[in-house]
Amino acid sequence: MDTAPSAQPLATPSSPADRNRRRVATAAALASAVEWYDYFVFGIAAALVLGGLYFPSGSPAAGVLASFATFAVGFLARPIGGIIAGHLGDKHGRKPMLVLALTLMGLATTGIGLLPTYATIGVAAPVLLVVLRVVQGIAVGAQWGGAMLLATEYAPEGKRGVYGSLVQLGVPIGVVTANSVFLLAGAFTSDSAFAVWGWRIPFVVGLFVLALARYIHTRVEETPEFRAAERALAEQEKSEQTSPLRTILRDHLGTVFLAGGSFAVNTATFYILITGVLDYTTRDLGMERSAVLTVSLCVSITQLALIPAAAALSDRIGRIRIYALGATGIAVWAVPMFLLIDTGSLLWLAVATFVASAFLSIMYGPQAALFAELFTPEMRYTGASLGYQIAAVFGGGLAPFVMVLLLEATGTSMAVSGYILVLSVIALASIKVLSNRARSR
Repeated sequence: MDTAPSAQPLATPSSPADRNRRRVATAAALASAVEWYDYFVFGIAAALVLGGLYFPSGSPAAGVLASFATFAVGFLARPIGGIIAGHLGDKHGRKPMLVLALTLMGLATTGIGLLPTYATIGVAAPVLLVVLRVVQGIAVGAQWGGAMLLATEYAPEGKRGVYGSLVQLGVPIGVVTANSVFLLAGAFTSDSAFAVWGWRIPFVVGLFVLALARYIHTRVEETPEFRAAERALAEQEKSEQTSPLRTILRDHLGTVFLAGGSFAVNTATFYILITGVLDYTTRDLGMERSAVLTVSLCVSITQLALIPAAAALSDRIGRIRIYALGATGIAVWAVPMFLLIDTGSLLWLAVATFVASAFLSIMYGPQAALFAELFTPEMRYTGASLGYQIAAVFGGGLAPFVMVLLLEATGTSMAVSGYILVLSVIALASIKVLSNRARSR
């Protein structure tokens, strides 16, 4: 698990196999980027405008809490997408599930951009918003495993970490793109126009994801590892064949929970940075929306270099070592990060979030390859997706909501630092058990 390479042979740079590999890796990276873009625009909108438009309340904090609760609903739906797509993806292929996930995400995101507000259609507005957010959650839950396996199962020998990181780059690319589109929408509209229709532009742009789904459907081939596993399963008697989901739940549930426990601190801290801190700095600290978004955008750009660098290092010295280093860094930085943010200084906000983002990148780079190597090909989509989405529910989905609750209840950001520290301890304990299991094998 720690350093296992891909089983794919090396191809010469000019070979058809190598060109196909690059095409598949590019398509997987683009799929991840556009999917995460669609997912992140909701988080930014939840912090900036959705509370007042869809959950009117006399208290700004109550509106934000309702908005972040809707944000969290998408995370609760992600395991559903992971279970369905994982089961079908392990039986019928990675590509069809990825195409379906992209299509669902494009339609749901565009639907949010066109959805009337509470003032127009009353209670139907927040209900429909929640439904569309659930569809987004199902879509992104289905997407990650498909994109990750397209990349890692096509990877040449000794480069599974690097190829997996191409899919991980979809997260910072999605953040950068989402922040950029919001900044442009805000720059070319007045505050009143932005509140009425300017915020909708980033959602409607999400419709272009359907074109990418079409490209993957027509131009990308199924992975060699899945085809090999499919042939092996076809040789078994039907009575001997078992459901990938049933096998995971019966024999590998502990590994799934360890994977989820190891990653929850990463996804929680990430969503605290891109949504919780956006709300906190603009609503409580009085900082300018455009300035905070610009800092978030610049910090995310640095991840484009850090994530593949961490993944490449994991190909050389092992996944667990790099992964544990990132988790340790998050624990150490949890308190200093908020001490710097609380100064209200844009410079210290940038320093605080950059250092945190660097440790997140160190974890995130090798994570795709690490999770892929925890499971065999015939159950890999199901197992890796479940581990990832469990972390998303208990880490990322609840994090902005928990952050607002902690700030309202305690009046200090140190409570949020404590929350991150608790998740860090869980992560390090999970990583330790995974490392011991790897050595025992």
